[in-house]
Amino acid sequence: MAWVVLILSGMVEAVWATALGRSEGLTKVGPSIVFVVAIVASMLGLAWAMRTLPVGTSYAVWVGVGAALTVGYAMFTGTETVSLVKILLLLGLVGCIVGLKIAH
Repeated sequence: MAWVVLILSGMVEAVWATALGRSEGLTKVGPSIVFVVAIVASMLGLAWAMRTLPVGTSYAVWVGVGAALTVGYAMFTGTETVSLVKILLLLGLVGCIVGLKIAH
């Protein structure tokens, strides 16, 4: 169950990172509210998962999931350029996350 919560928390990390970018320095109310709610939820999930999973593994997976989804979403919406190199690097990142799960 800790792994499920950890992955979901990483997904919510992508939400707060995207909302932070759209808040224009926390000056837009809607994205700022989404940012605050999502960061609290993401941190609570990470903290809960760390009760049973190693800190280093938990943090690496949480950041990796969040980073991969944030960049993937930005490329999907057109706010970031798409390139074969970026896609391959993101796939490598996901592969490393899976490797950490298998190694655990």
